[in-house]
Amino acid sequence: MNQVLQDYKAPLIALVVVIIAALSSFIVVPETEQAVVLRFGEPVRVINQYRPGVDFGQTGAGLVPRIPFAERVVRIDKRLLSVDMQPQQVLSTDQLRLNVDAYARFRIIDPVKMVRTAGTPERVEEQLEPILTSVLRQELGKRTFRSLLTAERGEAMARIRDGLDREAREYGAQVVDVRIKRADLPEGALESAFSRMQAAREQEATTIRAQGQKQAQIIQAEAEAQAAQTYAQSFGKDPKFYDFYRAMQSYDYAFSKGEGGTTIVLSPDNSYLSQFKGR
Repeated sequence: MNQVLQDYKAPLIALVVVIIAALSSFIVVPETEQAVVLRFGEPVRVINQYRPGVDFGQTGAGLVPRIPFAERVVRIDKRLLSVDMQPQQVLSTDQLRLNVDAYARFRIIDPVKMVRTAGTPERVEEQLEPILTSVLRQELGKRTFRSLLTAERGEAMARIRDGLDREAREYGAQVVDVRIKRADLPEGALESAFSRMQAAREQEATTIRAQGQKQAQIIQAEAEAQAAQTYAQSFGKDPKFYDFYRAMQSYDYAFSKGEGGTTIVLSPDNSYLSQFKGR
């Protein structure tokens, strides 16, 4: 047996080399991956590249030939990838410090550019994380804490996504979405914020009440002035009737008011009692 091995050693070695070369001449690229083939370090072609709107099975995945030893393959995930931002404190325009935790979803759409600029998808994530932090701090720093609880939050996320996407294109990536996982006030700051909001609402209510009282006084004064003008115009048409009317009011007040009645001693010729005599 040993003699046989010695006699056929060279052919066996050649056969093993041929088998290894044959196996190295083909690679399997699954549908979830895209591959960049490097020939002596230079990208020469892309296998199963991501193309929007193209169904699986139509982009070139499967068994692909290559030149062994001369060509190297860099595999890149074709699916959505995620980059998580480290929790940061952001100062809003209403001077509130917010604990913000966010993440972004991206995919590689230009594998050749990604290989030349970053090398690997992991390196792209490392590059995008500080950019996401910077863009998010700039955008949230222009807004109030209350705006993050309203529909303006969606607008802020869209602006952050667009800003991050412009930077990601430099690495052959496309940012699909950006989301804030949490945006909370630091411990102990929530009660302080509620107190400030309550004080602001109470001040606003006081201002509204003061404005209402002012308007009421103006309306009352205008009504009294209009009533006095109406009385003056009415009584001016018959001065004698006005004297009679005023005398009757005076008699009613002088003689009918008081708990035990009123006693007045006057001369019958007193001008105050002239209306009792009639005309």
